[in-house]
Amino acid sequence: MSPLIDICPLAELPPGSKRLVEHEDLEIGVVNCAGQIFAIEDRCSHDDGELVDGELDETDCSIECPRHGSKFDLRTGKPMNLPAYVPVDTFPVVVEDGVIRVEVD
Repeated sequence: MSPLIDICPLAELPPGSKRLVEHEDLEIGVVNCAGQIFAIEDRCSHDDGELVDGELDETDCSIECPRHGSKFDLRTGKPMNLPAYVPVDTFPVVVEDGVIRVEVD
């Protein structure tokens, strides 16, 4: 099993909120989309822009790159429109004892 890193208590990441986490050489955006927690690489595959600064759409659980507008599905990391066409990494999330934890490899 890959290591789990503690992010924060679930109560500190209410629906609609985002948090940037750095772990070794990874930058991970942790997002509460309408009560579901997702973790996605904080790097647009089009031009390396920071996704966590982008607009969250809780209707389709996506985040939009603020630089050129590519939207990424938080569940899969797949881009939903151009100019990005390469998916970004996603990370498994668990909530244990009220704490959000992300599995990194």
